[in-house]
Formats: sequence, C-alpha cells, structure tokens
Amino acid sequence: MDNFTFYSPTFFVFGKETENQTGEYVKKCGGSKVLIHFGGNSAKRSGLLDRVESSLKKENIPFVSLGGVKPNPRSGLVYEGIELCKKEKVNFILAVGGGSVIDSAKAIAAGVVYDGDFWDFYQGKPIEKALPVGTVLTIAAAGSEGSPDSVITKEDGMFKRGASGDAIRPKFSILNPALTQTLPAYQSAAGITDIMAHLYERYLTNTKEVEVTDRLIEALLLTMKHEGPRVIADPNNYEARANIMWAGMMAHNNSCGVGRTQDWNSHGIEHELSALYDCAHGAGLAVTMPAVFTYVMKHDVMRFAKVAVRVWGCQMDFDHPEVTAREGIEALRNFLVSIGMPKNFKELGAREEDIPKLVHVLCRGDGRDGSISGFVTLNEEDCTNIYKLML
Repeated sequence: MDNFTFYSPTFFVFGKETENQTGEYVKKCGGSKVLIHFGGNSAKRSGLLDRVESSLKKENIPFVSLGGVKPNPRSGLVYEGIELCKKEKVNFILAVGGGSVIDSAKAIAAGVVYDGDFWDFYQGKPIEKALPVGTVLTIAAAGSEGSPDSVITKEDGMFKRGASGDAIRPKFSILNPALTQTLPAYQSAAGITDIMAHLYERYLTNTKEVEVTDRLIEALLLTMKHEGPRVIADPNNYEARANIMWAGMMAHNNSCGVGRTQDWNSHGIEHELSALYDCAHGAGLAVTMPAVFTYVMKHDVMRFAKVAVRVWGCQMDFDHPEVTAREGIEALRNFLVSIGMPKNFKELGAREEDIPKLVHVLCRGDGRDGSISGFVTLNEEDCTNIYKLML
C-alpha cells in the first residue's frame, strides 16, 4: 500500500424529507447569501425547489437562482454563475440536482474567488480556494456529492476535462433516496453504470497488497449487481434506491482509492464520446469499459480474473487465467445490457468515421502530449484500437 493522506469532511444528511433541513445546514456552514444552482424543470415540477427555498426562508437566508445546467455541464453557464455570484455577493453555492449540477456548482465556487480563468483548474492547476458548496442530490451516479472532483465541458473546442481539490468537497450533502424514484429507467441504469465505473477505475491498480480497498470495491460492486436489477424492476423500491445512493457516494469520495494507483482511462476515453455526442456519461461508459478492459487485460490478467471470480462468480481457470478474465469482462457487459445500457457505437449514437477526431481531441487536445496514463499508458494507436473495439 502506498503512502496517502485522506480528508473527507462532508456532513451527510441521509433519508426521507431531509431536503427540508437545507436551510439549517447552510446556516451551520456560514452561508448568508446563497446561489441555488439547478438543472431543468424537474426540480421545479416536483416541488423540490419550493421546499429548498422554504427551508432557506425559514432561516432568513436570502438567495438568487441559476438554472439551466445540462448533462455534461458547459463552461458558458459556469462563467455566468461566477459573474452572478460576484454581482450578488453570494458566499455559498447550493447545488440542487445530480452530478452535472454539482460539478457546475463546484466550478463556479472555485471561479468566484479566483482572479484568472476558472478553466485553468481544468488544465491542471490545483483548486486551493473556493466558496463553500452544499448539495441536495437527486441522482445517484457521479458521486460528486462527496468527492473533491468536478468535470466540465469547454464549449470552445468541446474539451471535457476534470479538476480536483479538497476546497470543492461539499460542506454538506443531503441525500434523500426518494428523490430518485421518479427517474426514468435509462437514467437510473446510467447512474448505476457510472458508480460501477468509479469502482473499476480504482480496482485497476498497479499497487500491490491493497486487500482492504480491493474488498471494499468488490463489496460495492456486489451491491450494485444486486440492487441494480431491483430498482429497474421496481423504481419505487426505496431500500434499493437507498443502497445505490450510499454506494454512489462511497464509490467516489476516494475511501476506496487511498493508498493505491488508479486508472481513469475509461473515463477519459468516454469523455470524448459524451462531449461530441452529448450522450449520457454512464451510457458511454457501458460501451467504453468492456473495450478498454479487453485491450489492457494482458497487463495484469490476474487482477481481471480476481474481480471475475469475486464479483461475477466465474470459476477460476489457473492454467488459463485469461479465460476467466474475459468471462468477467463479458459478465460486466451482459449485466450492463440487462439493465438497459447500450453495448456498441451504433446503440450509443456514435460513428466510426469520427474515431480520428475522438482520438486527436483525447490525446492532443487542450495541450495534451499524445497519450493518456493510468493502469496502462495509452498512445494514439492504442486509443484508436480501443474505439474500434466499441464498433
């Protein structure tokens, strides 16, 4: 196990009707003027925004609102939010929505207190200061409610990039699983896929002797394997929703990733798909992960064989561990298809003729040097071959 530091200060408020406590927690965290950041009309139609606003009014906390966050959140709205916060002297950002809303809120929070372009953070500059952020989560997927991470798409060039820093970890996150019961099945399945991707990206490590975090990851993957089909079959299954929501947070606050190298190549390769085609991130990962895993499997066959046995119930073939490894990858693919995810480029809406463009932006765009690094370093030829495996 490698040396590590781990700091995860988010206060979690979990359970039914907990959104009514939002104002109380904003006040505890020092918020005196709030930006409520949200997505489309669902938060309005459901009455969630009204309940959140009422809780702020109860604590005599003034607020301004900025909606319009799209899946794969865009830089343009971040710039708008930064200017609004400066104009209104906002000192707390409240995200009401899923990972896209939270990621956009984090970008605004970092940009308000920074003299330069907030995009600097998405080109590698560490985030060391930000306005405090709180969340009211409506989708179990990205894990942004507990993580130090944010992903934004820059509209000039459509570069989808990530930034990180403990300063943008939410101060509190309100998690009411009942808020996810109205999600369409496809969106629920995409969220389940994203959670599983966060776990696999940590499982693919070059660090030896990390049994504790291996076992944590395997347990959470088993939870998703069990609860995913239950929630697709019965969207109102509160207990299944609750387990998925908490697993989503645990998958990405990095408690499963400390002391070990991590991968993130599947995420990087997928980001180009969702940036170009505006597909659901989880749907893109459902197509990307099996292709990446098949391509890099030989780097450490036993790691893939181990998850195949421990999570997917495959029988270990000690003479031919690559057979077991492939069975595990196929089991993952079949599971994702069974809950409604796409399995290839065509089903995702992607096009073979776009592969050179995808590879160029992935490996060369926004100042990159021709490769991406993780479990295995991948050059342009590697990435081309991986995209071709998705056909």
